[in-house]
Amino acid sequence: MEKKVYVGNISPDADKESLKALFSVFGTVKKAYIVTDHQTGQSKGFGFVVMSSDAEAQAAINSLNGKDCGGYTVKVSQAKGN
Repeated sequence: MEKKVYVGNISPDADKESLKALFSVFGTVKKAYIVTDHQTGQSKGFGFVVMSSDAEAQAAINSLNGKDCGGYTVKVSQAKGN
């Protein structure tokens, strides 16, 4: 079953491809996206990744939460409502 993961405090330079590459180490990434401001198009500093299984999502959460990624300490957790 797919599992959505919240990724917070990401670098403003990050894009969905870099997010996908970071999480693909832990399994199959079904989708990755960064939330942007509708008016400016600038990153709001967080995004979501959909992993193909709960186990893969949990491995990514355990490994990446609180780690330095591009000079930013990312917050990784299970997305609420999932």
